[in-house]
Amino acid sequence: MEKRILFLCTGNSCRSQMAEAWTNHIKKGTFEAYSAGISPKGVDPRAVKVMTEAGLDISGQASKDIDSFGDMEFDYVVTLCDNANEACPFFPAKTRLLHRGFDDPPALAEGIQNEEAALDHYRRVRDEIKTFVEDLQDHLDKD
Repeated sequence: MEKRILFLCTGNSCRSQMAEAWTNHIKKGTFEAYSAGISPKGVDPRAVKVMTEAGLDISGQASKDIDSFGDMEFDYVVTLCDNANEACPFFPAKTRLLHRGFDDPPALAEGIQNEEAALDHYRRVRDEIKTFVEDLQDHLDKD
């Protein structure tokens, strides 16, 4: 049976969307991944672009509020930014919480005039998240 995992970030626009897509692609059959935000603000077009470059289409994913999951239970909740970690809502005791912070590509790319240079921040974080997901069970077992 697949374990349910929720990736939580502030805006559910980039990092958590990437983590959801990578997990559902790489760990299909082991994990059923979802993502949400503390203050959702739409899926970042640059995140869509760099994930498409990696062969995953996230253009159909939507930015969701944590409350949109209602009473759905998760085996794991992974916060991907400090803000989400600090504002993480209460989950039942059986839910294991893990924090693994990643840099925020939109913040890093802010003010960069060269689009390729801006996208490089997204690509780096995309690849770091992919590596994290590839070793996901090891990370979950450690904490």
